[in-house]
Amino acid sequence: MTPPSRRAVVPVVLAGATVAAMTAVTAVMVGGFGYLQPATRPTFAVAIGLLWALFALAVVLLRAAPVRAAMVVILVGSAAIGGAAMAGPPDTSTDSARYAWDGIVQNAGISPYAHVPQSDVLSGLRTDWLFPQPTTGPDGSPRCTLPRTHLITTEPSGDALCTAINRAGVPTIYPAGAELFFAGVRAVTGSGPAYWPLQLTGLLLMTGVTVMLLLGLRRRGLDPRWAALWALCPLVASETVTNSHIDALGALFALAAAFFVSAGRRWRGGILLGAAIAVKLIPVLAAPALLRRQPWKVVISAVATFAVLYIPYVLLSGVAVLGYLPGYLSEEGYDDGSRFVLLSTVFPGRTTIIVAAVLLAIVAVLVVVFADPARPWLGQVVMIGATLVIVSPRYPWYALLLIPFVAMSGRWEWMLVPLALSVRVVATQAAASRVALLIAVLGIVVGALVRRRGDRDSARPAEGGEPRRYRLSLSRPPTRRET
Repeated sequence: MTPPSRRAVVPVVLAGATVAAMTAVTAVMVGGFGYLQPATRPTFAVAIGLLWALFALAVVLLRAAPVRAAMVVILVGSAAIGGAAMAGPPDTSTDSARYAWDGIVQNAGISPYAHVPQSDVLSGLRTDWLFPQPTTGPDGSPRCTLPRTHLITTEPSGDALCTAINRAGVPTIYPAGAELFFAGVRAVTGSGPAYWPLQLTGLLLMTGVTVMLLLGLRRRGLDPRWAALWALCPLVASETVTNSHIDALGALFALAAAFFVSAGRRWRGGILLGAAIAVKLIPVLAAPALLRRQPWKVVISAVATFAVLYIPYVLLSGVAVLGYLPGYLSEEGYDDGSRFVLLSTVFPGRTTIIVAAVLLAIVAVLVVVFADPARPWLGQVVMIGATLVIVSPRYPWYALLLIPFVAMSGRWEWMLVPLALSVRVVATQAAASRVALLIAVLGIVVGALVRRRGDRDSARPAEGGEPRRYRLSLSRPPTRRET
């Protein structure tokens, strides 16, 4: 057996060291910073910037490493970084507190859409870590001193109470698939444990998608090293594990749906797509690229799955299953157009809604028409990525749906979109978000032009008349023959 050359070993060692550094920084950041406050934003921003720089370095080093060794680093790194992300409770979001509460309520036999968390009807279910008692301030008024908590007034008793649940005065917004997941987690752990049960399931989801990408890329003759874009991404560890956002489950189902549909198993793919949409709704953006051939199979099975998951909740709560969704869209500025940070700089008021809808419809039609049925991920990258740029949500975890398809397509420049959305965590001004998204759009355009030029040059015959070999580079996902 020929020993590996020094040239092959060096990038593996350096990549491993970089991943180890990412693990250490993640553990320190999650365990040491606590819940993000205005005073700590500058330091937090430096830590996030360092993680993204290390992430980019690790991806480049892994591109130069032997495939099998790189796969080991990716898998171990995903588990290590994800484990480090469990070093402390949520640091930028309290959404997982609502997840836990919805699960606790359901396991008591009550619909999560029936009552708001501050209702006295549910007082017997309140736990100390979700509803700590307020302290009394110098002026005699009640105060909440624990991180992640704020003061509410119970209904109808009017008692002061602290809670870690955001929007405790409105119904839950989460769809049926997510609610079933919340209930399942709390059925296993009970109501006592705080944030770690959902963080642990987030780690399992993060690692599961990593394994799916490694196997899916390799089986399709693509370079499995692209799985690093998901496995080592700082946003994935932060939002899937530390903050436990349910979007990761939707991404897993959506990726599985793409695998099945691309293999011609459209009924099964549609079932998984319907489950993904029932988790967070936005995985519907993964659908257009799956509708090129026999779309009726995908649509029927997806709609049927979505409906079946909702049946028990509709029977219990009727139209209340809509939850806070209408109010959320208004709160986020989607009803007056102010949320569209790029379009709103050009178009006035509600006109941005019409322009956004037209642009998204055009992108969807183009994806349906031109997507490759055997390789739908590029179409999914375009559909999901373009939507995130146009809609410009405040929350970076929405980009969790995009990243697996970036890895499958090898279109690394689209990672600028998750990076741009991450800017909003540390720089809350709309201007910062606007600049970040503009840079992302410019990077995507430049990346596409560079790739087109590289493909054209590679296809051009060399001086001897023979066609040139494609070079292993970041501009195009190589096949297994090139690895």
